[in-house]
Amino acid sequence: QVQLVESGGGLVQAGGSLRLSCADSERTFNRFPMAWFRQAPGKEREIVAAISWTGTPTYYADSVKGRFTISRDVAKNTVYLQMNTLKPEDTAVYYCAADTVHGAFGRIVGTTTSDYDYWGQGTQVTVSS
Repeated sequence: QVQLVESGGGLVQAGGSLRLSCADSERTFNRFPMAWFRQAPGKEREIVAAISWTGTPTYYADSVKGRFTISRDVAKNTVYLQMNTLKPEDTAVYYCAADTVHGAFGRIVGTTTSDYDYWGQGTQVTVSS
């Protein structure tokens, strides 16, 4: 069964850092764009960052530009989200997603939930003030 498994979430003080990991257990998604989304209570799921299958281009939501970095390690079948200078408004469940909708080897990264068809179970990030 194809699985995306997130890890690395937790509780951190404002200004701190966390690194999220998304492991592709079946080595399925190395040829496809990947992304991180987040969903806060009472809010819609929103894009945080996305990365093409080659590592470039990338996309960042305005709210995280300059603070978050998305990357991928093909050898480890893992996508990362390095989050620095965290703010209380970054508190949310973070989801990893893969885009097989648009086919393999695409250089365009989607920015909406409908662009992605495989999802992890999510990992909670809580930033205290």
